Amino acid sequence: MNAFVRDVMSLHPISVTRDASFKELAAELFEHGVSGFPVVDDDGRVVGVVSEADLMAKEAVHDWPHGWRGKAAATVHRAERRKAGGVTAGDLMTSPAVTVTPEDTVVHAASLMYGRKLRRLPVVDAAGRLVGIISRVDVLAVFDRLDEEIRAEIVSRVIPRLSEPSWYSVIVENGVVTVEGTPETVAIGHEVLDRIGRVQGVVAVRDRLRYPVPLVVAPGPYFASDRWGR
Repeated sequence: MNAFVRDVMSLHPISVTRDASFKELAAELFEHGVSGFPVVDDDGRVVGVVSEADLMAKEAVHDWPHGWRGKAAATVHRAERRKAGGVTAGDLMTSPAVTVTPEDTVVHAASLMYGRKLRRLPVVDAAGRLVGIISRVDVLAVFDRLDEEIRAEIVSRVIPRLSEPSWYSVIVENGVVTVEGTPETVAIGHEVLDRIGRVQGVVAVRDRLRYPVPLVVAPGPYFASDRWGR
């Protein structure tokens, strides 16, 4: 069903400590071709993240007309000005870091990345220690699944838990699932579609179900004797 962060994260992530210098950070970014590093303390707990954008703040200061006294400096956010004057990872990092755990779903990680405009997230254990990294590429990897595998999971594991599989037709093309058939109730039909949407590799679900018409019982005639129990 849902893919978890532990299924796609990269192990043995590269990290830096608070006292790593600006030049060391720049060299590491270039050597490993990544966009940033988790910053950890002596116990391996994540205390922040330093990215190429953080390092760029220092370079941007050289374009300001009068250094710290120029108009450009006055309009830059205080935090960015602090980073521009930083010399170590501890000075430059963004803290606290946005993190996930191995037990979080990939959907949750993707939501954080999209909402915070992040390229990667540190993965931490219950004590906050760094155990991995999940990137945008890792998140997209869950969609690299054969249509046949997706359909097999839907018809053999998802639908049988909720309804009679023979009442449904399932077609999967490029990760898009089209579901036809007649569920027992509207509620069951909606639940089937919701569960299918959570299957790893599903890009979208097309609802082509024929929902049963609810039975409406017309009220019977009213007699005065009904009111008084006679």
